Amino acid sequence: MRKTRITALIIAAAMPLGMKAQDTVETAISADIVSQYIWRGQELGKASLQPTLGISYKGISLSAWGSVGLSEPSDSRELDLTLGYEYEGLSLGITDYWFDEDRYFLYKADTTPHVFEAYVGYDFGFASLSWYTNIGGADGLNPSGKMAYSSYFEVGVPFQLGGVDFTASLGAVPYATDFYAGSEDGFSIVNASVMAFKEISVSDSFSIPVFAGICTNPGIGTAHLVFGLTISAF
Repeated sequence: MRKTRITALIIAAAMPLGMKAQDTVETAISADIVSQYIWRGQELGKASLQPTLGISYKGISLSAWGSVGLSEPSDSRELDLTLGYEYEGLSLGITDYWFDEDRYFLYKADTTPHVFEAYVGYDFGFASLSWYTNIGGADGLNPSGKMAYSSYFEVGVPFQLGGVDFTASLGAVPYATDFYAGSEDGFSIVNASVMAFKEISVSDSFSIPVFAGICTNPGIGTAHLVFGLTISAF
């Protein structure tokens, strides 16, 4: 099992960690259409539709994110649930990742298809730092055959060029796990990417955010050029 978003990268870069807590309940409904599903340097699918439904209040949020492949009827589907908290530059939470390989309501420790991940991050403005660790479920194994508590950390640096917002990201797996391709033997840089974000104006009151970028995985020697757009109801 792996996980989320042509764009864990794109979602993380497009939604800054340092959001301020609001005083009213807010609902978010949106969907990304992407040319490839890339997550932390790994290709998890081809063209995909990736909807999001979330609610938030005073910095606490509960969101559902999904992915459905558009290339073939047999393309995998995914459903991820995240409970998070954000205050000033701090962001933390827990995510439950699930693919449709098995029944959803299956939580027995040795057979569950779910992966449970905890994360913490901080946005300094000029750069952001994030750390993710699997804390249960169908995690990968270390060379000893034990649960690896697979982890991933990432540095993101935003900048502007030619009137377009960019984010350069560098992500790595700190210790051995077979959960991430190319990290079976230990430390590995699995994500080196540059993403660009731009809003395309359709009318005076409506615009469509688009994004594109180069995503590489030095650990396994792969590279992808990705493109996507976001449709939002709110």
